[in-house]
Amino acid sequence: MLEKVAKYLPILNWIKAYNSETLASDLVASVIVTIMLIPQSLAYALLAGLPPQIGLYASILPLVVYALFGTSRSLAVGPVAILSLMTAAAAGKIAATGTVEYIEAAVILAFLSGLILLILGMLRMGFLANFLSHPVVSGFITASGILIAASQLKHILGIRTEGHTLIEIIVSLGEKIDQVNVPTFAIGISSLLLLFFIRSHLKSLLVALGLPDKVAVIISRAGPVFAVVASIFAVSAFSLNDVGVSILGDIPRDLPEIGLPAFDQDIWLQLVGSAGLISLIGFVESVSVGQTLAAKRRQRIDPNQELIGLGVANLAAGISAGYPVTGGLARSAVNFDAGAETPAAGAFTAIGIAVATIFLTPFLYFLPQAVLAATIIVAVLSLVDLHAIKNVWAYSKHDFTAMIATIIVTLVFGVELGITAGVMLSLVLHLYNTSRPHFAIVGRVPGTQHFRNIHRHQVITSDRVSTIRVDESLYFANARFLEETIYNLVAEMSAIEHLVLMCPAVNHIDASALESLEHINHVLRDAGISLHLSEVKGPVMDKLEGTSFLKGLTGKIYLHQYEAIGDLDRNCIDRPLESARMEPSPFHHSC
Repeated sequence: MLEKVAKYLPILNWIKAYNSETLASDLVASVIVTIMLIPQSLAYALLAGLPPQIGLYASILPLVVYALFGTSRSLAVGPVAILSLMTAAAAGKIAATGTVEYIEAAVILAFLSGLILLILGMLRMGFLANFLSHPVVSGFITASGILIAASQLKHILGIRTEGHTLIEIIVSLGEKIDQVNVPTFAIGISSLLLLFFIRSHLKSLLVALGLPDKVAVIISRAGPVFAVVASIFAVSAFSLNDVGVSILGDIPRDLPEIGLPAFDQDIWLQLVGSAGLISLIGFVESVSVGQTLAAKRRQRIDPNQELIGLGVANLAAGISAGYPVTGGLARSAVNFDAGAETPAAGAFTAIGIAVATIFLTPFLYFLPQAVLAATIIVAVLSLVDLHAIKNVWAYSKHDFTAMIATIIVTLVFGVELGITAGVMLSLVLHLYNTSRPHFAIVGRVPGTQHFRNIHRHQVITSDRVSTIRVDESLYFANARFLEETIYNLVAEMSAIEHLVLMCPAVNHIDASALESLEHINHVLRDAGISLHLSEVKGPVMDKLEGTSFLKGLTGKIYLHQYEAIGDLDRNCIDRPLESARMEPSPFHHSC
């Protein structure tokens, strides 16, 4: 019973080995991540169009809950840039930014996202992440990074703009460019330069000064804290808020109230689609980060349990006035480098954020929004991967099509349509590619028992026996293509008596493909040709044995292709090496 409970409550597995050394490591990591997470939470709330305290609220209870249900020892859960952008796009369809209804929509998104993830986890549907191909995810993240950076330029310039797409943002910036606030612009540019320097050069500088590499990494990743402290001092000392510099102002010092979000059926139904996309993107990002960090310590995570862990974390955000959360790359890397041993580090971080919310928020009164915007820009520009676009173009034009379509649609029409278009196009291209799978006519490589493509190798073939190697599972989308390929081959070979389907790559045959095989068998039988199968995998054979196809099969089933050729045309096995050749035509054989 305890093992069954531990399956859904991973804390029962690692808590047994928890000791004072582990506690010390987790506490140190939590202090470092807390220092980093405070400005991050404020910045991402700004990106989502929410009051700054909502970012802090989303970094308290969700972290505690994930520590109970999550399987990653190093993952740091909280607000992230991509989900903040998606939250702004979804909530913006319900109400104007900054209104009570807008905030409620963001909270509902967290709750709905949690429900969706939890249900998927209970149904063990972690495989759904596989429907997001890497080029689509990479393209979406790149486009989102560009969108996020563009959306924060208004805070750097100190002007008010509108728009959720790149075109709308650019047009709005162009219309208001004459209203730039010079002090705000100076703070924004200075912060950008400082943060870029910290990200690019601070680590190597600290190492050169003699600091250990690990310490240098942690300090450089906590760079935004330096910009925050310096800007607060500058604004308060010179009263720059009196000359138009936008600041955070008063932040409520209360902890979030616990309660279910307001229920309005129409609003919930409008948001459920957006919540589904947020769930999918958040899960993919979190699992990717978690698996990368786990592999470094020879650990593993359970994707299905991660669905549950992220689900309850988002439910916790939904009942504590937060917004959608997931595992973030930057803070997780800091958590890992700082020596976090268990998810308890996340719970300790939550305590730190709670303490900061109560006692430290007054010190953030003079924090310029331009600095938070600079923090976001520097963070998201690292997500823009132009090299990936080049590499995908060189390797696969189909994947490039899906990738570039995702980028364009995201930039022009918004994040939700962008990721939807990418997923749909990936599925369409997959169906197209698998509907026309690679089939190879093969012959025996002289002196061996191996069979290879007649167009790539010097092989021995037979006029009486032709072998087609099927390099794809057979299902409804390619069943007709298989029939056409075989009929065309038979039409070109007047002397053929046996046709062998070589099936080493066939992992599945669905009902449509089985019907096609039966039809092929009947057509070939009427033409006086026997149909044989070779190298059929065990699971596929198990399913075929329960059908009438094998009873009506005109030929045999062979364990090896060499066995098939030896049985059907012994002369081809005994043929001398001189007869080996490469065939000039797909349908021309000689032995």
